[in-house]
Amino acid sequence: MNTVLRHKGWTWGFRSTVLLYFIVLIVLPIIGVYVNSFSEGWSNFAESIMDPIAWKAVLLTVRLAVIATLINVVLGTMIAWVLTRYRFFGRSFLNSLVDLPFALPTAVGGLMIMLLLGPVSAVGKLAETMGIEIVFHQPAIVIAMTFVTFPFVIRAVQPLLEEIDPSEEEASYTMGASKARTFRQVILPSMAPGMISGGMLAFSRALAEFGAVVLVAGNIPGRTLTASVFIYGEIESDNPTGAAAVSVLLLTLSFLILWLINLVQMRGRKR
Repeated sequence: MNTVLRHKGWTWGFRSTVLLYFIVLIVLPIIGVYVNSFSEGWSNFAESIMDPIAWKAVLLTVRLAVIATLINVVLGTMIAWVLTRYRFFGRSFLNSLVDLPFALPTAVGGLMIMLLLGPVSAVGKLAETMGIEIVFHQPAIVIAMTFVTFPFVIRAVQPLLEEIDPSEEEASYTMGASKARTFRQVILPSMAPGMISGGMLAFSRALAEFGAVVLVAGNIPGRTLTASVFIYGEIESDNPTGAAAVSVLLLTLSFLILWLINLVQMRGRKR
């Protein structure tokens, strides 16, 4: 009896600790952002959101995040395919490098982009001769977003590729289907949930990127000023309400994305 009570006590304590940790570190800060954004009334919130500079920053961020996401979906799926289906020297090392953007401070990633593609670098000078400007322009922002979100699609697609039953592909080939048709009708449907969920996570992460972007963006309103950098500028300008209002837009969009990801995963499990 005492053992059962002790076990229940440990279970209750463990659950309470996890719940408290979740509330303090996630729920309360999110509530604080929403409360702060409406602290001066709905009219002030609407005014902050409709500010031309803020609105252009959000739209630019969404557009560039979509581009970075599409790049990651295509390249990430290809890399996951190669790492899963082929065996070659250095494969384990390359597979470990996939998670580097997770471990590396994003500011270091921005510095790497600046050193490799900046005006004084060999690539930057070559791009200038071709009339292409990278650093302090939108291409650098897309590259920074792509770098920090690089692992999401790969890690989402890899386990799905590993779970595909080889007999399904063999049966398709036995029935006379070509490799392209087998890929479209057998392999691609199995990979699709990972491509979608990984792409959505990459998009949500790109929306909030700051460390890498702030070093390579020109921060020109309407052209290279992203939402995260705008929020930072509002805080520096002693306007936390305006910063919270834009943050609410990004938070709400991220919540919608997470809801869609869970919906896609639930449908994938039902299949």
